[in-house]
Amino acid sequence: MCGIVGYIGSRQAPHVVLHGLKRLEYRGYDSAGIAALDDAGQIAIRRDVGKLSNLETTLLNSPLSGQISIGHTRWATHGAPTQRNAHPHLSMNGRVVLVHNGIVENFKELRQELSEEGVTFQSDTDTEVIVQLAERYMAAGLSLEEAARHTLQHLRGANAVVMMSIDSPDRLVCARIGNAGGITLGVGDDEMFIASDIPAILEYTRRMIFLDSHQMAIITRDGFEVMSLDGRPIAPEIQTIAWDPVSAVKGEFKHFMKKEIFDQPRALIDTLGGRIDFEAGIVNLPEMNLTPELVNKIDKLFIIACGTSYYAGLVGKYLIETLARLPVEVEYASEFRYYNPIVDEHTAVLSITQSGETADTLAAAQQARDNGATLWAIVNAIGSQSMRLADGSIAMQAGPEICVASTKAFTTSIVDLYLLACALGNLRGTLSADRLQQLVSDVVHLPSLIGEVLERDDEYQALADHFHKAQDFLFLGRGINYPIALEGALKLKEISYIHAEGYPAGEMKHGPIALIDEAMPVLAIVTKDALYDKMISQVQQAKARGGVVIALATEGDELIHQEADYVIYVPEAPPLLAPVVNVVPLQLLSYYIAVRRGADVDQPRNLAKSVTVE
Repeated sequence: MCGIVGYIGSRQAPHVVLHGLKRLEYRGYDSAGIAALDDAGQIAIRRDVGKLSNLETTLLNSPLSGQISIGHTRWATHGAPTQRNAHPHLSMNGRVVLVHNGIVENFKELRQELSEEGVTFQSDTDTEVIVQLAERYMAAGLSLEEAARHTLQHLRGANAVVMMSIDSPDRLVCARIGNAGGITLGVGDDEMFIASDIPAILEYTRRMIFLDSHQMAIITRDGFEVMSLDGRPIAPEIQTIAWDPVSAVKGEFKHFMKKEIFDQPRALIDTLGGRIDFEAGIVNLPEMNLTPELVNKIDKLFIIACGTSYYAGLVGKYLIETLARLPVEVEYASEFRYYNPIVDEHTAVLSITQSGETADTLAAAQQARDNGATLWAIVNAIGSQSMRLADGSIAMQAGPEICVASTKAFTTSIVDLYLLACALGNLRGTLSADRLQQLVSDVVHLPSLIGEVLERDDEYQALADHFHKAQDFLFLGRGINYPIALEGALKLKEISYIHAEGYPAGEMKHGPIALIDEAMPVLAIVTKDALYDKMISQVQQAKARGGVVIALATEGDELIHQEADYVIYVPEAPPLLAPVVNVVPLQLLSYYIAVRRGADVDQPRNLAKSVTVE
């Protein structure tokens, strides 16, 4: 959840670390801080509450210097978001400083033990017990790396740490236990980097190493050592990341969210690239490792995900059951872990996660693996834990997504599910060659269809002017568009703080219709498909109760004006791909309503991009 950055090299380290934290602020913005080893060999720390801009001001007034530094942006779990609880945390004698992501589940016991030994704590966090334990071991004569190793053996829970000490001024030590977010090493020339996520250091290097659970690393400006927590040397793979650093910058856009919405045609092109032979009508997903034998032994698929990814999974269920005739259940990863689902060697479990580090999703996937399931993943973050854990994977190719509210990772994951459905249908023999060719031909037009939606940008602004004062919204959809109603409601809730509810339109009469009046707008997805007439009926029912209806309709449908108060048009799309087109106007409407209300679009309150705690 929190963001971590570390640097050692010839540059001014605090500047590099602050720059990296700016790229990670989406992971948490309750407080932030930086520690550096100054020219006198002492640890200097600057911390502040709130957004990173506050820390930036502090650093302008009281600069840090040095060639080795660590930093942190916090999403609070233990201890209020105050300056005393902000990271980095310093040991009692000032020898060791640390940043941390995760939860020390046994911190109360450890805190009590250390207090009885005479340790005085300066914060309310679970993190501080880690740095005080490290100091204990260094006082006993152990090196920084040995102290880190012994310290981590005491911790329960998922944790990622980076340590620095005045006794070892030429190195940083980092380690990962469980699924507390990633630790990425960046390999430079006469310099090394540490970060939670790739965008923090991508500007400086594209050569990355991803630590697995129960691994630690020692970095110096000359290089790195990676080992297991029990001391066994590990030769990690250095991966070259292809992301363009410019794509992680807002550019001409006021907010990352709008940039990422407008990035979607490009992201979809990247998602399709190399995966489809349009002439032959073939879908290629080599990283999925699919074979006829594997696919035909599977008699059930679970899709597990959280938040927006869960709604993508609901679309995926429709796609896979339609094209591959494989039964699919979609479950919240946080619930899948605890209800003892029926999973065996004839089951596949597909996780969908933008970050690849969501704690609930990782734990659910591991549970499925332990029960013999084939494990698949759709992930945006290359090299993340979810991707490494899986037997087969698909990279979303969305590129960096900085805004907390997901947009392009949603649409690219739906397209990945569409491609997977095609591949499964082909291998299972449920798709004829002609049908597969048509499906492949359909998807090639998707980026341009999204482009047409984006050209209507002014219309969404105008709608936002009408509805930004609403306190409640109802989103309605049916069939494959029901998940889009859910996603539209979620986006509005996340960034504008308007209460919104997504509902299957046919169920409106079984409860939500009681809420409808002139003060609660109803947004209905009424595009031309097999359920069009049914949706028109739902619109009429809402109007009969005094509701104000916004209809999302197919270009050329003039009759809808007779039923709805406002109309948003989208170009006609193949039915199975319509959700990708239909969600974009809902993203933009939510965006402009949030802007009109003065909300913090990119960093909505109480949320973080990657939820790495339970």
